[in-house]
Amino acid sequence: MDEKAKPPLMVLAGPTAVGKSALAIALAHAMGAEIVSCDSVQVYRGLNIGSAKVRPEETKGVPHHLIDVVDPDQRFTVADYQAQALRAITEIHRRGHLPVLVGGTGLWLRAVTRGFAFPAEDQDGPLRHQIAEAAEGYGWEAIRRALRMVDPESYQKIAAADRRRLARALEVWWNTGRPLVRSPGASPYRVSYWVLFRPVAELHRRIGQRVEAMLEAGLTDEVAGFLRGGISPRAQSLSAIGYRETVEWCLGRLTPAELERLIRRHSEQLAKRQMTWFRSEDAVHWLDLAAFGEQRALDALLGAARSLIE
Repeated sequence: MDEKAKPPLMVLAGPTAVGKSALAIALAHAMGAEIVSCDSVQVYRGLNIGSAKVRPEETKGVPHHLIDVVDPDQRFTVADYQAQALRAITEIHRRGHLPVLVGGTGLWLRAVTRGFAFPAEDQDGPLRHQIAEAAEGYGWEAIRRALRMVDPESYQKIAAADRRRLARALEVWWNTGRPLVRSPGASPYRVSYWVLFRPVAELHRRIGQRVEAMLEAGLTDEVAGFLRGGISPRAQSLSAIGYRETVEWCLGRLTPAELERLIRRHSEQLAKRQMTWFRSEDAVHWLDLAAFGEQRALDALLGAARSLIE
């Protein structure tokens, strides 16, 4: 497809706590645009506090999509996200509006903007069960060591807590003798991709403030409610940063001080990984929110959005 004939897509990415949501809402409100969330935690219903989910009164009437689309005891993969995001973006275009893809989940962003084709996955296949049994007997660290031997790239990229993706990568190797490959196709969109960032010290300060606010807002009660309701402590949804540490606190394995310290440290580490990911992306625009300030940053994004749809 000719590049000019492709439908437009605005992307606002960046690390956790950088200020994506507020700026995206201001942009969408001014443009009459709609937001498509790209957050691997906000897709879960009820995971509100720990995911910093935007409250209805904060949206300024801007429609938000791909939030609260799956129950916390269900699995949700990057392929699931891609399919739903593509549908949402198509519907937004049909309404004559600009879709603004907002989030920090780099692989999910790439799956949408680069048109990844994902191989079929058989979660209930015999090999997946064998991997689960091996992990039960020898521990998930043994699974990671096995993956490092055959697919070191996946070993480096997949978080130690992401057991489903670890198992998937090892399963692909054992089935095919090749490492896990996500096949990119041509992007279906004309993309304006912006990465928001701040100096490390300022970002860490904002992360600390967010963690304090989450705990004050009742994060521990939120997680305890899931566990009382029968959600497994090993559920995919509760493996996210902020939730997995709070599960440990609920099980009596952390003190309140340790809980806050670990969430903050793991969030800072996540922000570093996110920035590393975004530096590997091509054709992105970088926007320093500390240097520009909120209004100048918004003006720059508005100019880019108007150019995109002209």
